[in-house]
Amino acid sequence: MGLPKMAAIVVVVALMLSPSQAQLSPFFYATTCPQLPFVVLNVVAQALQTDDRAAAKLIRLHFHDCFVNGCDGSILLVDVPGVIDSELNGPPNGGIQGMDIVDNIKAAVESACPGVVSCADILAISSQISVFLSGGPIWVVPMGRKDSRIANRTGTSNLPGPSETLVGLKGKFKDQGLDSTDLVALSGAHTFGKSRCMFFSDRLINFNGTGRPDTTLDPIYREQLRRLCTTQQTRVNFDPVTPTRFDKTYYNNLISLRGLLQSDQELFSTPRADTTAIVKTFAANERAFFKQFVKSMIKMGNLKPPPGIASEVRLDCKRVNPVRAYDVM
Repeated sequence: MGLPKMAAIVVVVALMLSPSQAQLSPFFYATTCPQLPFVVLNVVAQALQTDDRAAAKLIRLHFHDCFVNGCDGSILLVDVPGVIDSELNGPPNGGIQGMDIVDNIKAAVESACPGVVSCADILAISSQISVFLSGGPIWVVPMGRKDSRIANRTGTSNLPGPSETLVGLKGKFKDQGLDSTDLVALSGAHTFGKSRCMFFSDRLINFNGTGRPDTTLDPIYREQLRRLCTTQQTRVNFDPVTPTRFDKTYYNNLISLRGLLQSDQELFSTPRADTTAIVKTFAANERAFFKQFVKSMIKMGNLKPPPGIASEVRLDCKRVNPVRAYDVM
């Protein structure tokens, strides 16, 4: 890692020692696990060396976690017959990946600070580090989340789908207390990562059962996608220009009618939508995008579980701890 990036991480650690007015605190682990950012940074950096999708996987897990019962690590729980019906079984989570990376981070964190750091906080800080290592902004992550002892499979219906209309997108974000600016900013995470062809193939030849392609998809790009999609499981870059870099190109792509998913392109192409102007602003000014992305990530990261849900710091992110005394939010 170069000196500028290491210096930025050091600044973040220093800020963890500063007071905060938020209910979650950036200095929550200042005494119990001060090395946390460095531990997570090391594992995420290693993951990116062998998997160019690692950053996108981690931020997707954080997003999908927070939209179901708040940011409580419930997305990570696997099936336990008769006890836990995993959120991974919900259709919006089909094919979601990155659990192995989370396991590696958790193992490293447990080695450094046993029983201290929650899996929900690991998702939050690993998302921030993933964005930073991919060329995006850095910010101080408020922490202090706990891990739920239950999953909510039915709650995955709260997650936006790849064919969601703008009305649907705005409704689901509003339900989480997030507005149109948050919607456009957080959608910018599609500046890196990939999608399987099954999630957009209808746009290429039979959009909404019309027998014709989606008119909001650039014809040249459409043909490129048709050549790339040899199977429905084939993965294609969200951003064909800078596929592994966190930048504003996602928004330039939308203006060029090169949004991969319908839910992406809806942000720009829906007539008279307030999101169109926001897309244009971010496409013209990367600094404005980065600034708002940080605000929206912190806002999303503050989503709380319903009151009275049993919680703990899981020792294994995939499973609840053995029955013992635990906290109740």
